Amino acid sequence: MAIENAIIIINKTRLEQLIERFNTKAQAKFYIEHSGGDFADYELEHSNFKRSLENVQKTISNRLNHKVVERKFLPNFIFSQKDIAVVVGQDGLVANTAKYVNGLPILAINPDTERFDGVLLPFDSNNFELGLINAIENRASFRKVTMAEALMNDGQKLLAFNDFFIGPSSHVSARYKITFKDKSENHSSSGIIISTGAGSTGWLSSLINMSNGIFSTFNKGSKGLRMNMKWEDNKLVFIVREPFQSKYSDITLTAGLISNEMKLRIESYMPSSGVIFSDGIEADFLKFNSGSIVEIGIAKQKAMIIKR
Repeated sequence: MAIENAIIIINKTRLEQLIERFNTKAQAKFYIEHSGGDFADYELEHSNFKRSLENVQKTISNRLNHKVVERKFLPNFIFSQKDIAVVVGQDGLVANTAKYVNGLPILAINPDTERFDGVLLPFDSNNFELGLINAIENRASFRKVTMAEALMNDGQKLLAFNDFFIGPSSHVSARYKITFKDKSENHSSSGIIISTGAGSTGWLSSLINMSNGIFSTFNKGSKGLRMNMKWEDNKLVFIVREPFQSKYSDITLTAGLISNEMKLRIESYMPSSGVIFSDGIEADFLKFNSGSIVEIGIAKQKAMIIKR
């Protein structure tokens, strides 16, 4: 289907967020400078972003209708199959956008290449037009990124580009029953992380680093575990954080590899404060209290990021 509309997805800059917090730019400046911060850096970041966004809008307007949507409106925005998602922002915005665009092509643009690494941002505001043209003419090449899916027993669904967290919303123990490969046990832990290949260098890697550090301290010469996952791999990894063994809870089912049609099944035993959130965005969450059951597996939908 031909692309007719570009939906430009952005986040507010840090400066805009400060002005919202303190009501005026002058008050925001006073607060930052009296706290020892560099307010000029906030202003520079803001102006660079606005310049890039203006350039993106000008270029797109020559070829497509366009609309600017803030990240906070994504969960309720209705995309059509005639849209292309144009993300102007940091890597996390690309990851969050992918969950809501239903497999539409994503053109990811780094608004400030001097400031942001842009692992998920192959374009900048000066060179993205070729990617846009390729998408319009149906000859773009894509990086197809595997995502994870959480499906609740009440029908609610949530996708994750990087990872899911399942557990308590505060610093208390998560209680639940976990089932994987026909084996079940009750757990008391600080929660579960389920990671995609794209997320394997993030939260998952910190858990592995912690495990390796502890093990090597008491087992000299150990090289430890290394997780080699590609973004396109049809597999997920789950790790239980800080499992506690007791008369109630066991610790044998604390990590695993989810592939193909496999599902990780978790039943909540938490009367309140149980949550499932994805990609570190606590606002994108499902309640996971007693009576809730979730199955985690590989999503059929891929994130379609246009290559440069």
